[in-house]
Amino acid sequence: MNTLLNNGFPVLETERLRLVEITQEHLEDLFKLFGDGSVTKYYNIKTFKEPKDGQLYLDWFINRFKEGLGIRWGIQLKGEAGIIGTIGFNNFTKNHRANLGYDLQSAYWGKGYIPEALEAVIQYGFGQLQINRIEAEVMVGNIASEKVLLKAGFQQEGILREWMYWDNRYFDMVMYSRIKEEYIKEIQ
Repeated sequence: MNTLLNNGFPVLETERLRLVEITQEHLEDLFKLFGDGSVTKYYNIKTFKEPKDGQLYLDWFINRFKEGLGIRWGIQLKGEAGIIGTIGFNNFTKNHRANLGYDLQSAYWGKGYIPEALEAVIQYGFGQLQINRIEAEVMVGNIASEKVLLKAGFQQEGILREWMYWDNRYFDMVMYSRIKEEYIKEIQ
């Protein structure tokens, strides 16, 4: 994994992917992503109806990074301009913990792109961001996401009952975590 800086924003590279800054030019890509009901099924956002629906999320990604509170990359296939998903930390605190999130256009599911991107993000989080614990909450029923996390070395900690409130309903969430010390032992 290489880390390049693009105007202060780190660009991560893997064998097949570039993780890049999400910018205004990716608004249509965000629509392709979140305009798909199969992607938003286990997500706390309403399926986008038009490209401008993504502006709120784009602004949020940009502001979280500017404020030093989070970082979200666009997932880009090497040699292509658009993004096919996003991945990163919705929030993080140095020497403490981070909350992980990721998504991918359904046309690219099952090709190993999220696990590949996830490894680069985990390495960056434990290394450059000096995070000790990475957490991921998965909505009960999202088996594919749970499999990705287990494959990436996360441990299931339990179910957070009615932990998320969204769209006038409560949702149970499954908590997963990865600890820096365990990660270091695994890669040595």
